[in-house]
Amino acid sequence: MSRTAIQIDEHGGPEVLQLRELPSPEPGPGDLLINVHASGINFIDTYQRSGLYEMVLPFIPGSEGSGTIAAVGDGVTGFSVGGSVAWVGSAGSYASQVVIPTAVALDVSPSMSLSAAAALPLQGMTAHYLIDSVYPLSP
Repeated sequence: MSRTAIQIDEHGGPEVLQLRELPSPEPGPGDLLINVHASGINFIDTYQRSGLYEMVLPFIPGSEGSGTIAAVGDGVTGFSVGGSVAWVGSAGSYASQVVIPTAVALDVSPSMSLSAAAALPLQGMTAHYLIDSVYPLSP
């Protein structure tokens, strides 16, 4: 099987984003294979693409996303095929499939759209950091 992905083979501007057909990944122990529904797009993606934040080439960008679980690796508990998840902190969401460790997977409530779930994790963590650590807010 194959997946469609945006791959970066060299650092640069938007022109280095290349659409590719790549082999589908397999989940290892403790991992989930996700059929990606949506990918959050963040400023860090431009830093990685340009080389400001060093990434091993080639790589598939995208630090957060959401989707449905297509397969689970050995030893995985608490997640099952067909479940909806979002994640942050694992590269590769600019693809139709991605493997993520369960440590970064978040269950998505049926009341939340997968599109909204893909956009929240990194921005939510940033907001939490700012109001908790940079300038603590209190009532």
